[in-house]
Amino acid sequence: MWLNRLSAVQAFQVAHAQRELLEGCAYDPLVVRGIQRAKLAALWERADRVPRYAADPAIRDRRFEDVGVLEKDELKADPTGFLATEVKGPIGYYESSGSSGRATPTPRTAEDTITNVIGVGSLWRTVLTGEPDRVAALLPSDVAPVGDFVAAVAEYLGHTFLRCYPFATGICDFDRLDRLFRGYRPTVVFGAPGVLTQWTRVLKTTGALADVTAGVRAVMLLGEVSLPGQRAKLAADWSAKVFDASYGSTETGTIAATCGDGGLHLLESGHLVELRRGDKLVPAAPGESGELVTTTLNNHARPLLRFATGDAADILPDLCRCGLGLPLLRVHGRRAEQVTVGGVQLDEHGVGALVYDDPRLTGYLIQLDAHGGARLVVEKDVDVTGPDGELTEQVSRRFADAGITWTDVVAVSQLPPVSKAGGSQKNWKRTNVVRAR
Repeated sequence: MWLNRLSAVQAFQVAHAQRELLEGCAYDPLVVRGIQRAKLAALWERADRVPRYAADPAIRDRRFEDVGVLEKDELKADPTGFLATEVKGPIGYYESSGSSGRATPTPRTAEDTITNVIGVGSLWRTVLTGEPDRVAALLPSDVAPVGDFVAAVAEYLGHTFLRCYPFATGICDFDRLDRLFRGYRPTVVFGAPGVLTQWTRVLKTTGALADVTAGVRAVMLLGEVSLPGQRAKLAADWSAKVFDASYGSTETGTIAATCGDGGLHLLESGHLVELRRGDKLVPAAPGESGELVTTTLNNHARPLLRFATGDAADILPDLCRCGLGLPLLRVHGRRAEQVTVGGVQLDEHGVGALVYDDPRLTGYLIQLDAHGGARLVVEKDVDVTGPDGELTEQVSRRFADAGITWTDVVAVSQLPPVSKAGGSQKNWKRTNVVRAR
């Protein structure tokens, strides 16, 4: 993490000391608020060097309550305008996946990486515990930061690490993945739900599932939406605990991370989170809901104040049984990524929840015709037997009970692999929704 620079070493020492302080008090809200205030004071100084913020009187006068919301499209239209000038030292260059439109160039300094890694590592170390784990990541390492990020957390926590993204043509595929797992014997696996679902289908087909997954005790899902039904099915297939590992974006860094009890905790020492309902912003307090808006306290190359993520979210009313004082987050997905079927607005979470409640199903495709009709195509797992009619009838009934009627529901043995490439490269409406031309 570029520890050959004094400023990076200092950032590491401060972040590491803060992690020990926060863990020692179980993230006591008063201690967290003190760290937030100190980081916000430093953020004002960085914002002064951002061209798009320099002329903003609310930022110049340090009036946070008067800072306007920064929309995602505004950032995408002028990404360099929000970069701090005179950023010194080595910078890692990434881009967002562009799943919601244009990709956003996102450079990161050593300080960006160090603070994000240590903040997340504090939560993930409750999953990666005991003797050093053998970590394997089925995540892309090109352009997107997710592969580098997971590798850095594993390094910080003292675990061995293997990158093995099976869609890296010419480097790794599912056959090589089989051999790698048999030799390396990972104990913790990171991957996107679609990627792991596709590989599980392959392993079932070859009869190698039990041998290849032997020794895996935990699966950490990230890179795309993770639904309870998907996690339950992977847990049964892999005989392992399955976690929704984190929530965030390339632009913001990680906003929430899982603990060993499966709670998705807001990382309040790195983000000042609010919720937007209409034109009103409210603090991210227990029981509140709305569009998640974050001020990135750890971003150095591109500090973002009141950045609207576009994601609908709930702050759960109760704390996690793990005892940490950090609020629990539930994300519903992007408001913009919806389709209309029979007058009903559908999103990835709503459709996926109804599909994956049936453990016999491993994927789906929505086909919209030019006359307003919609057909649902569901993918059967490779070990599913019995007539398709019984399966599709149950699917139709579940959706009908939710007020959603399809013109037809059909079952197939295999959907296009692009729907499972995963690793933050997916866009639901591009990979799971097809419109007739």
